[in-house]
Amino acid sequence: MPDSCSLAAYKRISGYIVAEKSIAGLSAGKTNQKMRKLENKTVFITGGLSGIGKACAIAAAREGANVAIADRKSDAAAATMSEIKKDNPSAIFIECDVAVYQQVQDTVQKVIKKFGTLDVALNNAGIGGEAAKVGDMTDEAWHKVIGVNLNGVFHCMKHELMQMAKQKSGVIINMSSILGKVGFATSSHYVAAKHGVLGLTKAAALEYATEGIRINAICPGFIETPLLTEAGITDNSEAGKYIVSLHPMGRLGKSEEIAAGFIFLATADSSFMTGTALEIDGGFLVR
Repeated sequence: MPDSCSLAAYKRISGYIVAEKSIAGLSAGKTNQKMRKLENKTVFITGGLSGIGKACAIAAAREGANVAIADRKSDAAAATMSEIKKDNPSAIFIECDVAVYQQVQDTVQKVIKKFGTLDVALNNAGIGGEAAKVGDMTDEAWHKVIGVNLNGVFHCMKHELMQMAKQKSGVIINMSSILGKVGFATSSHYVAAKHGVLGLTKAAALEYATEGIRINAICPGFIETPLLTEAGITDNSEAGKYIVSLHPMGRLGKSEEIAAGFIFLATADSSFMTGTALEIDGGFLVR
């Protein structure tokens, strides 16, 4: 048993050590709070004014990214950009139709001129298209969907990869779908395009795997977005109830859930992943 003097000294020393550890812990906590996964990275997102693209843009800005949105002209542009800029005022919007090659080329160059690099690209722009059997589908309807949903992804990847190859670094995430893995009646144009996106993702991932560039895809289930609403699919409609029933979890997904997957693929958390299709589908594909 130590004498009273020794015990007092021991308590002082012990208290000092505990205090030092507490201060160190608080400092570490402050550092961790400031560590954002995409700090000062340039993130380019097509179709970023609504739905999944918007949720991904907001998530990227919260992680410190300089966000560049490319989308068609929309009355929602100002409001959406205001939301994104709450977390990073450097965000910009560029009007672009990804189906038009020259517009994509010009847009990517504007992004690089503004921010200097292109670190992450989310090729998300897409449309639904009219419902029809293959034999009844018009040539115009087919090419409209393929033009945006598949050709648009190629146009973007081509110019994104030209820049990333110069940098010897970069991440590309292509938005496919669960319909890129299965069939779905009366949506052959959409299904074909999304299957094509997965093929394009895998081929490019092989081509650039040794160049510091990772290329992956996301396959969302049916998500609560304006695209579904425009197609007449709501929770209360008969079509909506049927679509919900296809998901074992018994609900549609949320854009924020897809955005979480996007952040995972966009950052070092997925550093050993390329050529992968991340399924976020409420169990749709395991039925």
